[in-house]
Amino acid sequence: MTPTSLKRRLSVWGSALLVTCTLPGCLSARAPESSAEVDTAYRPPAQVQATPDRQVAQTESSGKGAEAEDDAFATEFAAPKTPAPKEKARTAAQSPVATGAVAGGTLGPAGAVMPEPLVAPPPPSSTVARRDAPAKKEMSSQPFADRKAPKDGMDAADTASAQSGNSFEAWKPNLFIDTVKDPLSTFAADVDTASYTVARRYLVQGALPPASSVRVEEFVNYFKYRYAPPETGAFTVHLEGAPSPFDSKRHFVRVGVQGKVISRSQRKPAHLVFLIDTSGSMNSQDKLPLAKEAIKIAVKNLNENDTVALVTYAGSTRDVLPPTPATDVKRITDALDSLQSGGGTAMGSGMELAYKHAVKKASGNVVSRVVVLTDGDTNIGPNLGAQSMLESIHKYVAEGVTLTTVGFGMGNYRDDLMEKLADKGNGNCFYVDSYKEAKKVFETQLTGTLEVIAKDVKLQVEFNPVAVRRYRLLGYENRDVADNDFRNDKVDAGEIGAGHNVTAVYEVELTGDTKESLATVRVRAKAPNGTEASEQAFPFQRALLRPSLEAASPDFRFAVAVASAADILRGNPAAENWSLATAQKLAEGAAAGDADRNEFVRLVTQARALMGASARGN
Repeated sequence: MTPTSLKRRLSVWGSALLVTCTLPGCLSARAPESSAEVDTAYRPPAQVQATPDRQVAQTESSGKGAEAEDDAFATEFAAPKTPAPKEKARTAAQSPVATGAVAGGTLGPAGAVMPEPLVAPPPPSSTVARRDAPAKKEMSSQPFADRKAPKDGMDAADTASAQSGNSFEAWKPNLFIDTVKDPLSTFAADVDTASYTVARRYLVQGALPPASSVRVEEFVNYFKYRYAPPETGAFTVHLEGAPSPFDSKRHFVRVGVQGKVISRSQRKPAHLVFLIDTSGSMNSQDKLPLAKEAIKIAVKNLNENDTVALVTYAGSTRDVLPPTPATDVKRITDALDSLQSGGGTAMGSGMELAYKHAVKKASGNVVSRVVVLTDGDTNIGPNLGAQSMLESIHKYVAEGVTLTTVGFGMGNYRDDLMEKLADKGNGNCFYVDSYKEAKKVFETQLTGTLEVIAKDVKLQVEFNPVAVRRYRLLGYENRDVADNDFRNDKVDAGEIGAGHNVTAVYEVELTGDTKESLATVRVRAKAPNGTEASEQAFPFQRALLRPSLEAASPDFRFAVAVASAADILRGNPAAENWSLATAQKLAEGAAAGDADRNEFVRLVTQARALMGASARGN
């Protein structure tokens, strides 16, 4: 056992014992103002469970119409009481832009752009119960050295999570690269957000997320940035840089891609096949019941020319509803209400049946998509893994059917499978931990971005060795593309839907006072129904590098705050001298009244409390 491993284990055991001894006092103590914000947003399960009469009374007294209705649903899908843990687990402590189009657009400078979730059900029972955050004066503002990922990329939380049935795939973080040796950084676009929502669920329940569950790019891309949309073409590209708040010798640079916006009335008709897991593992309130409500939300936001079909899988597959106009809400709702959980999990067979339905309507004039709602568990049938599932339906994917995977619940959640399916199925991966998140995903992200505006989107940043000594990309490890495959149009990459934005953050070391450009950013993509890609190049001029962090745009500062916090949470050795306190302060100054951003600040407060206990050892 290495000294680092021994140190981690002692810290983990000591933290667990600490929490056991001090939990009653923590729960009874009045939390400070910053922690009170966390408690207001995340009420303990015992406080939010209400009888139907209470739900009605709350709805009637609120006087806020639809908002009150949402609160009633939030109460209904509140977390069940956390069972007593069976074992101890660790408590760890205005920017110029370049514009361009995928096809037929012109390039040129553009103007500067300045610009309470529901309680989640508890994470696996092996995690300790939630405790209030300590007072500000007790919070550690020091880097959390003990949150180092071991050589295999796993930590104690991963072990506990795996024992509870949850599965995440660990990726080795990107290292610093000498620009002289390799100036090219190439990756596929990614607009998944599941990792952030999974982490939020853990933090809400008083536990740090497993290191392997944290994907930096999904944290960053969970949030919307105020990038100006293109006046023509499919994209605008926004570039900006500023000094690092963690190291005076380094800078952060940001690459932002904004897709064109297509209004709901202008988009193509959509055919959605909802593939619903009704197996026995979907029995809890935060799984099948929440999934059914999520679909109802989606249906209410579809157009009159859209159609919906329902397929279920458990021990066998079943056609529940043939293609039905989205306007026939009652028929769709009745079909959903009839669903009950029970049986095994033949996910592979269900996928094939759903794709057979979806491909019947797939064409250049119709958006055809399969939406899988599941906890990711699969235990029977001919195709159990992501690769075998996708091989069985590859011909349908090639005909233009896209895939969205939406995860629910914990205890046997297959995050690794869900992400692979979405990546290989030319789609997106989400995780729903609450009714509020269901509304965000199914009301805004799914129905609002149904139409793909570009496919196989690749980004390549060529750093100038005269200006940049070293660089590293924060995240996107699982979206890496070989540099020589950037112009290989047979290599699959990411899709971008209407209104999507994609953000990537680099940490760089500059060479000195040269006036040369830092880099050239290239974007290569195909039209939705095209086979050949178009490519645009955008120079990262020195003028886009701000003299101070305060001079950078709020969007830039917030993206850096999120990326750095995620890098700390996953225990990246490159971030071991970074501080969550600095990330929190940076996020606070860039929240700009945005609800999602303010929630992020509260979550960082919670993470600091959890990490601080272990780092201080008291």
